[in-house]
Amino acid sequence: MADRTAADLVVERLRAWRVPRVFGYPGAALAPLVAALERAGGDPAFVPARHEEAASFMATGHAKFTGGIGVCLASQGPSAVQLLNGLYDAKLDSKPVVAIVGEDVSGPLGDAHQEIGLTRLFADVCNQFVRYARGPGHLPALLDQAFRTAAATRSPVCVVLPREVQEAAVPDLRTYAGGVVTATPGEPPARVLPHEPDLAAAAELLGSGRRVAILVGQGARDAVDEVVALADRLGAGVACSLLGKPVVDERLPYHAGVLGEAGTRAAAELMGGCDTLLLVGTNDPWTGYLPMPGQVRTVQIDIDGRRVGSRYLVDVPLVGDAAETLRALLARVPDRPSPQWRATVENSVDRWRRELVDRAAAPAEPVNPQLVLQELSPRLPRTAAVAVDVGSVVYWYARHLELPPGVNAQLCGTLGAMGCALPYAVAAKLAAPDQPVVALLGDGAMQLNGLAELITVAHHWTRWQDPRLVVLVLNNRDQSGLAAGREPAGDPAQRRPDVPYAGWARLLGLHGVRVDRPELVGAAWDEALAADRPCVVEAVVDAAVPLAPPEPALADLRGLFADGDAAHRLREQVDRQLSVAADDIV
Repeated sequence: MADRTAADLVVERLRAWRVPRVFGYPGAALAPLVAALERAGGDPAFVPARHEEAASFMATGHAKFTGGIGVCLASQGPSAVQLLNGLYDAKLDSKPVVAIVGEDVSGPLGDAHQEIGLTRLFADVCNQFVRYARGPGHLPALLDQAFRTAAATRSPVCVVLPREVQEAAVPDLRTYAGGVVTATPGEPPARVLPHEPDLAAAAELLGSGRRVAILVGQGARDAVDEVVALADRLGAGVACSLLGKPVVDERLPYHAGVLGEAGTRAAAELMGGCDTLLLVGTNDPWTGYLPMPGQVRTVQIDIDGRRVGSRYLVDVPLVGDAAETLRALLARVPDRPSPQWRATVENSVDRWRRELVDRAAAPAEPVNPQLVLQELSPRLPRTAAVAVDVGSVVYWYARHLELPPGVNAQLCGTLGAMGCALPYAVAAKLAAPDQPVVALLGDGAMQLNGLAELITVAHHWTRWQDPRLVVLVLNNRDQSGLAAGREPAGDPAQRRPDVPYAGWARLLGLHGVRVDRPELVGAAWDEALAADRPCVVEAVVDAAVPLAPPEPALADLRGLFADGDAAHRLREQVDRQLSVAADDIV
């Protein structure tokens, strides 16, 4: 092409890295690149969001749902600032994202219109890689390095692309130093295994445990069979982090559910009763729900050595791939099923599941939000993807929505930024337009950016093979989002303006269902999942239903265990009491 520009070269590198789509908000500083994407004819596609923050959440959502590298675009100044939430989400949940930021500054740097220090702005969130493109000849190597760094470190990176560079003609790249045009996109994944002495020590520790608990995080996603096999061999109970909820089949009788403030009493009891703990691919922040110091001996498996022991004291650290490492352990761990402990765990799980049914059936005004999620469980398509927002909906999702094996569910687990679910859902749907997607959010997230991003849904849905994208809005008119059980019910200061969410969906040409009676909840889900277009289910729910976080097991002893001497004195006594209690329950 005689008029081939550096912007076209960027598009070629994106295509070489097999980027299917780029999310962004067009601006003057990115106009040449957006034009080049349009000339590319959809390879990769440009997906304009209504807001830059939503675009960065879409890129992170793409990385979470597909395992690939997400890409987002923004211009300089305020547009660039809006990317931070989604990029911090990627950083804290360890997902690879490449942010390309346009800059259009004429004259000397320092006081130009909309100018901010982009390298300083992204220095923390993209601390692994922030670079300026200074000329078109260096772009292939620069972009290859950015993508490699994002993939290798599982983190966001940033490339600042001045408009004058985007518009520049592509020179003869053969005149540049070696490595510019010979770099090959992509790298084969490495096989990472711990050393033999560490595997042997971990196998000995796990094999000698009488009451083993396994806490599973998102890092165990490819190691489901190995986790279940090891749990059966040791008679262990299993719990999961919020991000690890989709990993292991929640219908297993010894799966205690999510651990933490939004989690289950059964998971807290599992942690309180175990004497041996295996952490697999988790960096869960709810450390107050882990066993007390001195109670257990611990093995941790993580691909990132920086995470091992960062939140909890570990006796045997194992740096390696979860599946590979667990297979190596299975070859070394003795078969000790511990039936009494397993029966104790299953009894605890059974009690908790019965309690969940009672909680969902409790009367509320007008609808119990727990019932809304519980009614979705038997109806959730087995090929669905689920996007979850921040707020009280996380509590109901964690406890009441039983995910079938194979259902991919994602949320902003570590950052906890509101407004992620609908952008996530868009990214998931564009990645797999032949599969249904369900987004779960509250009215706060819907007002934050969901109302606007429904326009994005309305723009794209007619091209989807399966048109089902169901957006649940829990409309409780609660400003705090987490006030239930903590603030006075009906406090006017906590009231959020009421919005006809289902009506807004219908104005956009989508389907909308409003539910304000408990007997209509199941029928509303049936209608939404059978609709011939995306649907908003607006459930008018009671903000006064308490969140009721589970009490950490043995919480009354945690103050004593803050004192090292007390921990030493009580360790054997607590272990004996837990052992007797487990035998008594059986």
